[in-house]
Amino acid sequence: MSSNILLDVSKVTLTFGGVKALTDVSFSVNKGEVFSIIGPNGAGKTSMLNCISGRYQPNSGSVRFKDQEITRLKPDKRSVLGLGRTFQNLALFGHMSVLDNIMVGRHHLLKNNFATGPLYWFSGTQNEEIKHRAAVEEIIDFLEISHIRKKQAGTLSYGLRKRVELARAIALKPDLILLDEPMAGMNQEEKEDMARFILDLNEEWGMTVVMIEHDMGVVMGISNRVMVLDFGCKIAEGLPEEIMANDHVRKAYLGEEDEMLEQLEASL
Repeated sequence: MSSNILLDVSKVTLTFGGVKALTDVSFSVNKGEVFSIIGPNGAGKTSMLNCISGRYQPNSGSVRFKDQEITRLKPDKRSVLGLGRTFQNLALFGHMSVLDNIMVGRHHLLKNNFATGPLYWFSGTQNEEIKHRAAVEEIIDFLEISHIRKKQAGTLSYGLRKRVELARAIALKPDLILLDEPMAGMNQEEKEDMARFILDLNEEWGMTVVMIEHDMGVVMGISNRVMVLDFGCKIAEGLPEEIMANDHVRKAYLGEEDEMLEQLEASL
């Protein structure tokens, strides 16, 4: 594996019963990239993210991260290695504050545990908590959500909850962050803000990004490379301008009832 490759997926196949969600899909992601995965509904995009994050284990093929085989590794072990993700369906703790939701994302970075907890003033636990809270406050400032830091996550608008979930994923300090439709359900202004945050994470925070997104304008505007899935198979991979001009990609979107084909055509 090249020293510049952070993630390498090789011939991954995933089946549910007799249905193939993914068939021999291979690709790699370089350090520092924004790599987008697109395709019609049901193409296998989220299944691929689940194979990378450890939520699913493929029937065959391999996933390597930082030149380490992680195909059978549990999700929490992948987090420790520097893999973070958000979900298509929000997975926040609605009864907890924004601040506490983000603090949950720091859990695997904690050195102290239940045994040292009672020695709060003597074990370094107090200093550690101060350090982690400072890191969380930095994330809150970065994502411009300081005005909601004490509010319960379940009371927020959908767009703000998506931002809080991104904050929790960032709190893991990942080298690679997986974003599953980070702009779904957002208005245009919210999408523009989220696109800016993703670019800043990539360029200023040094995070490599693998993103599933249906908004073709965003995908083509911020991605270094794009991969297209259709019925669980890879049909194209390349620079945004190459994908926009690819006949196989355009055919894959024919028949879609949503705006994806129109957005793709508008990008040409």
